[in-house]
Amino acid sequence: MENELLTYGLALLVGLFLGLTGGGGSILTVPILVYIAKIEPVSATGYSLFIVGVTSLIGMLSYFKEKLVDIKLAVLFAVPSMISVWLVRHFVIHNLPDTILSIGGWSLSKDTAIMFFFAVVMILSSIKMMFFKEQTQGHIQYIDPNFKAAVIGGIIVGVLSGLIGAGGGFLIVPAITLFMGVPVHLAVGTSLLIIALNSLVGFTGDFSHLSEINWSYLLEFSLFSSVGVLVGVYLGKKLNPKRLKSVFAWFVMAVAVVIMFDFFN
Repeated sequence: MENELLTYGLALLVGLFLGLTGGGGSILTVPILVYIAKIEPVSATGYSLFIVGVTSLIGMLSYFKEKLVDIKLAVLFAVPSMISVWLVRHFVIHNLPDTILSIGGWSLSKDTAIMFFFAVVMILSSIKMMFFKEQTQGHIQYIDPNFKAAVIGGIIVGVLSGLIGAGGGFLIVPAITLFMGVPVHLAVGTSLLIIALNSLVGFTGDFSHLSEINWSYLLEFSLFSSVGVLVGVYLGKKLNPKRLKSVFAWFVMAVAVVIMFDFFN
């Protein structure tokens, strides 16, 4: 693996923002694996699911100890999400043709298409972080989880997670705060559990397709990102992460622009 020190430093950053916001940090994992660690995109999306799953699980435990995880909501959301992500990883992502589109002398490869779609999702994620105003516990009324909304949301997040190898937290947190009235700290803890279940189950869909899995690298990356998530959880309880989140959003946007530039060149 190339640039290991830089990769692990960025792994800390991934965990930090995952712990602070319950999502968002994982969106950087695939670009780190592709552009820094030099792993091809399809494998990188699979590796990302494992890393994000382990990191989210570690972060969730801190919230769980303080009763800031809604198990019922997590299960309602996670079950359809897990089924969707597993189906996408096992039957779709690895069976895409190497050339998605060919027009005249121009062709679009599977790897390039994945990274382009990933860049689009990164842009949408950064816009959400810039302009979405999180509700505070004092301004909303917490209601029981809505079954239909949870299932539909779970399917959407599962399909997206399967395609890009991210946990989908940037969709989960606003969805359950806006539409289900979940206080933001409870939403972050619950989101981490959903992401962990979703990502780790999705990773199992790659077992029969990845010829060789570099477990030592996966565990090392996950260790650094897990340290980062614990720091993020701690800071999230002490600081207002709004400004940090804005800076991170611009950083995500910049990375997406670089990926887009690479696509058009």
